[in-house]
Amino acid sequence: MAATATAPTKARVTPPKVKAEQPMLIGGKWVPSVSGKTFQTVDPATGKTICEVAEGDKADIDLAVKAARKAMDGPWGRMSAGERGRLISKLADAVESHKDELAALETLDNGKPIADSLAADLPLTIDCYRYYAGWADKNHGQTIPVTGDYFCYTRHEPVGVVGQIIPWNFPLLMQAWKWGPALACGNTLVLKPAEQTPLTALRVAELATNVGFPDGVINVVPGYGPTAGAALAGHMDVDKIAFTGETSTGKLVMTAAAQSNLKRVSLELGGKSPNVVFADADLDAAVEGAYFGLFFNQGQCCVAGSRLFVEEKVYDQFVEKMTKKTKGRRLGDPFHPDTEQGPQVSKEQQDRVRGYIEAGKKEGAKLLVGGSDAPSSLAAAHANGYFVEPTVFTDVKDDMKIAQEEIFGPVMSILKFKDAAEVIERGNRTFYGLAAAVWTKDVQKAIRLSNALKAGTVWVNCYDVFDARAPFGGFKMSGIGRELGQYALQLYTEVKTVYMAV
Repeated sequence: MAATATAPTKARVTPPKVKAEQPMLIGGKWVPSVSGKTFQTVDPATGKTICEVAEGDKADIDLAVKAARKAMDGPWGRMSAGERGRLISKLADAVESHKDELAALETLDNGKPIADSLAADLPLTIDCYRYYAGWADKNHGQTIPVTGDYFCYTRHEPVGVVGQIIPWNFPLLMQAWKWGPALACGNTLVLKPAEQTPLTALRVAELATNVGFPDGVINVVPGYGPTAGAALAGHMDVDKIAFTGETSTGKLVMTAAAQSNLKRVSLELGGKSPNVVFADADLDAAVEGAYFGLFFNQGQCCVAGSRLFVEEKVYDQFVEKMTKKTKGRRLGDPFHPDTEQGPQVSKEQQDRVRGYIEAGKKEGAKLLVGGSDAPSSLAAAHANGYFVEPTVFTDVKDDMKIAQEEIFGPVMSILKFKDAAEVIERGNRTFYGLAAAVWTKDVQKAIRLSNALKAGTVWVNCYDVFDARAPFGGFKMSGIGRELGQYALQLYTEVKTVYMAV
């Protein structure tokens, strides 16, 4: 039932060296926290401390907001849109030239396999910055033929000072998703990275200063949610807050925004995505897609296909194929190029996933693969890492905890269904609405499911396809607003209407 540890067939990538102390960036200067406090960021593959990071709180957030406001009212606010685009493009070039370093730093701090950091996170990050560099001088208004002797036009102006809070599962990419459109629209930023993974955010901020972003345009304040995050969400001089994370925290962010200065809010929150496999699908392709759609990034994806619905006609056959594939998944050292799955990001997350596995067993789901921390063949160096085996449950019912709640770990729940009408109703039986997928060779069935499933993104015969040009976001309690593509510009733009008598 166990997954396999990585076989040593390729040379291991050497982890990067990191300075013992990491300051924060405020107003173009690298500074310690006002309180002098620091916190440890940990290598999840070993449980060992990487370094100490300056711990920001309300005082540091206030300084960062003041610096951002000064830049907004100063050189950045007067900079042409074309020049802003050139700076974002330079940042993309800098990230690309440091891609190996950044990939290794991401793997060290997050635990994701180095192969994924290099093949997925870095290319998507670079592409996102390049895409929004091109939008900087194209986010313009309209002329409108209104009634009467008036010349009417609209202007697209920056919202102003933007607070941004990003999660730990894709630190580099989530930073790019937030920074790209916000900078293209002319805003200034205060970023709070996740306390589990602050290192790549600080390094990219350093690259941004190196390529010429004016002081105060970009500020990075590491810290904890209840202190630094809450201070940012409730700050009276922050014009907009953007948050990616779990739904319960999103509610707190929205409440803080409303109770302060009614700042604008965008939220990209959790999901419990239905992944629907019909009997007429290419079953091997569906197995591959469902496998990737659940286990990628150690299952730590908001869009993970964690409710895997399989039509009863092929259920047993599908389960057999998925079981065989999952048993062969290579779990181990994230710096080994052959590793498919690294550790969970933290001890807290490991314990959380363990709890869901125990709940699945207790409620009567059938455990076919995994269920423990790690294979016994895992190297001694990683004995204290936060590993969880890839796990597969069958005979899962809709009312079980593992089918209701977002696990954010490598735990697959396979459910059986009879027909399209039934699976549409069951697929929508959740307060989430982030993503969904359908596997079928029937075009009409694909369109019917795509239209009926209440989700911001629906994949047909594929999973986890992302592109900077296509919008992403959720229905229902999975969020507010859309990131990526042209739609993301709306999150960071104020529309001003001007009437002029003629």
